[in-house]
Amino acid sequence: MFTTLQSFIENYRHESAATQRLFDRLTDASLAQAVAADHRTIGRIAWHLATMPYEMPSLAGLALPVPCDVHQAPASAAVIADTFRQSTAALLAALPVQWTDATLAETRMMYGQVWPNGLMLHLLIAHEIHHRGQLTVLMRQAGLRVPDMYGPVYEDWAERGIAAPVV
Repeated sequence: MFTTLQSFIENYRHESAATQRLFDRLTDASLAQAVAADHRTIGRIAWHLATMPYEMPSLAGLALPVPCDVHQAPASAAVIADTFRQSTAALLAALPVQWTDATLAETRMMYGQVWPNGLMLHLLIAHEIHHRGQLTVLMRQAGLRVPDMYGPVYEDWAERGIAAPVV
């Protein structure tokens, strides 16, 4: 749970930048990729993530502009990437204006449970990381190269002239 706005902002800038790198590699054709017919596609998961910086904080009382029709996933990878960019920028701009460190201890009803705002911000990041992992698998299945998140990906090793770790 976050207890200061600054600690969240610093962490979220790092994590949202990693997610943005994923979104910037999506293609319109890749948005239909799913692990199975009855599962979410890349497009649906990416849209869910692109609008989440609006959804969760808004439920916690932060006044944010509605980025678009959050229920209708677009068929454009560029729209998804731009929406995420706008959603994260709006969140990061609104937080220090509307909330204080003390606001993080206030509680709200979130998804049928009572959460402190600092926990909501922590879970916003955890939720993003969870779905980012799903996206990387689906992106590989769609033939897309995934960017590094916390270290090199498979292709990075060869480009650096280093043998990839034995799995």
